[in-house]
Amino acid sequence: MTQAPTPTTDTVRRLVRSLLAEGAAAGAGPDVRPVVAGGEHCTWWVGTRHVLRLAQDRDASARQRRELRLRDLVRPHVGVPVPVSVAHGEWASGLSYTLDTRLPGVSGEEQAVSAVGEADLAGLLTGLREVPVRQAEALGVPRVAPRSLEALRTAAARAAEQLAAADEFDPARLAQLTAPAAVQLAAQPAAAVLVHHDLKGEHLVVSADGRVRGVLDWTDTVIGDPAEDIAGLAIAVGAPAAVRAATLAGYGARPCLRGLWLSRCDTVIRLADRLQGRDTGPVPLLETQLRRAWEAILLERVTDLRDGLDETP
Repeated sequence: MTQAPTPTTDTVRRLVRSLLAEGAAAGAGPDVRPVVAGGEHCTWWVGTRHVLRLAQDRDASARQRRELRLRDLVRPHVGVPVPVSVAHGEWASGLSYTLDTRLPGVSGEEQAVSAVGEADLAGLLTGLREVPVRQAEALGVPRVAPRSLEALRTAAARAAEQLAAADEFDPARLAQLTAPAAVQLAAQPAAAVLVHHDLKGEHLVVSADGRVRGVLDWTDTVIGDPAEDIAGLAIAVGAPAAVRAATLAGYGARPCLRGLWLSRCDTVIRLADRLQGRDTGPVPLLETQLRRAWEAILLERVTDLRDGLDETP
């Protein structure tokens, strides 16, 4: 297999100069610098108005090309801004790029979401449910089966013991999710919708007043379990805010609790993997995500799982 070329500042500057008229006229082009946050893409700031994303392999290139079409499909539905590509093509043989407009605001890891921002997130979840699934499938968006919360609970229990040894987590907290409850919180039939599938803080653009001014990176979007996006929001903005947004979007107790426990199990497993050397994520970020997912919510204190949950999708 041929190793993908490594983009350099000169590579990026030459590409940008060929794309932007201001660069051709001035001879030098706008300032370019790599974006530190996030590791899935080779991403560069281009001046103050654009972001350049360079796919690193052919699979990433295929997903990026699909993303360009998908963003056009979701934009009328989701109620929050989605980046617009002003130029796209190949930066090396078989490897794609997109030069996108830069949305105003900062990462959701740097700025908390306000109550009005939670309404923005509710609009996002509502809009994703309204995107025609057949049109998304026609673009090549894959359909993914729901994860087993029972299996995830078992894996999280093992991870929790490892975290306990490192004085990072009390395994007794997982006892709140009993085996019967995990079964009862299985995903419901016919509930599949378009799912962003990577709603972590760095993919939310938030303004100084806490409004959500954009949602980035649609390359991992699937058709599947809407609880996955509720889980993503739990690690991005905290469990209470995620559940409030999902409830405002019309989701009932079952998908909210399912999303909550997906996020809680995931964060325990990811931090344990990192401490065991099986993951490379930053420990402070993983600890923060675990803390957010495990914030208490009113729903878990008043809902009796044994009596059944409402069937609102």
